[in-house]
Amino acid sequence: MAILQVALDLINAHRAIQIAKEAIEGGADWLEAGTPLIKAEGMEIIRKLRKFGKKIVADMKTIDVGAVEAEMAAKAGADVICILGLASDSTIKEVVKAARRYGMEVMVDLMGIEDVEERVKKLEEMGIDYICIHTSIDEQMLGKNPFDLLEKVVKITKLPVAIAGGINAETAKKAVERGASIVIVGGAIIKAENVKEATEMIKKAMKGAKIKTELFKKYGEEELCEAFSKVSTCNICDAMHNKGAMRGIKAILENCHMVGRALTVKTMDGDWAKAVEAIDEAEKGEVIVIQAGEGKQAVWGELATLSAYKKGIAGVVIDGAIRDVHIIREIGLPVFAKNVVAEAGEPKGYGEIGCEIICGGQVVRKGDWIIGDDNGVVVVPKEIAQEIANRAINVMEKENRVREEIRRGSSLGKVLDLYKWEVKK
Repeated sequence: MAILQVALDLINAHRAIQIAKEAIEGGADWLEAGTPLIKAEGMEIIRKLRKFGKKIVADMKTIDVGAVEAEMAAKAGADVICILGLASDSTIKEVVKAARRYGMEVMVDLMGIEDVEERVKKLEEMGIDYICIHTSIDEQMLGKNPFDLLEKVVKITKLPVAIAGGINAETAKKAVERGASIVIVGGAIIKAENVKEATEMIKKAMKGAKIKTELFKKYGEEELCEAFSKVSTCNICDAMHNKGAMRGIKAILENCHMVGRALTVKTMDGDWAKAVEAIDEAEKGEVIVIQAGEGKQAVWGELATLSAYKKGIAGVVIDGAIRDVHIIREIGLPVFAKNVVAEAGEPKGYGEIGCEIICGGQVVRKGDWIIGDDNGVVVVPKEIAQEIANRAINVMEKENRVREEIRRGSSLGKVLDLYKWEVKK
């Protein structure tokens, strides 16, 4: 029977301990003190996790001073130390020697290894106990997964193989079927509102149950509209490190959510010809984004909105002025603008469609992703859209767990342990 190892990749001990308790109630076999947790809390977190009576994995990601870090982990109570396969042979040998001295096992993470077959054979010769196939969180955001490499490694080693990297209740079954002896799950458990239930679902999947879930999955290029539809502009800004938000652009409709690729328009203040022409050029599901000068005269109104709505346009964003907002709200098309004025300009035809523009202080190009809601509008460059969509989902999922802890009686400050992380001068 495959083992479920729960990776506690958090930065606060009190949260890790509570989640570990709930995961054990759900059937977790091993507990992993994740690298962020060890860096934040030190060896003391291993001592605290030890009290649960489960096998403890210290994910040290050791790459140097092997004997020292192995001894630290062992004396704190770790049963397994996880180190990097990128470490030198001498470092790995020192870890193995120290582990044997203290009765601890050694797991080696192959993350970043190019010649996997050669490295696995060498690791076996050095006496390690487990191989770990690991797709890092940052690689997962780009759509990578560990399954193909798992199949390859299982065929070339007799050692137990662990798999880590975005495993959820749907893919845990696949991991076992492809030969994993240890299934390492982090986010799909530690971000769950109900950790016990999430753990139980993964255990069922590991035993052969076919489970379909939309939770804790990573989205591909063809699924970006779906992914962006699940998150708020706030989630996206957090994922982009506070970049991408348009300034001064506000929603005309309440409770709206707009997602689509940009068709850009540049025009003069009050010249609505190119804005209207863009409706005919736009594809269904696109967002028309307009740079329209100071916004003293409207370049968009009721009839343009109705035309865009009938065409299937996802929405309109105008760094400029609009009018007829009372009817636009009745039509229901998501429209965002800087100004609202009663006066319209004239269709002179100056400007361009499909060029690079500035909207709300942000550069927008044709094909960039535009997301809008009650909080405003965000532009996501098309080159990084998949990564940002997955990171925004990750932000949302983490907040779901924090929200649950607050509902149980805690506070945001206590959950995040803000005082601990403040810079003391």
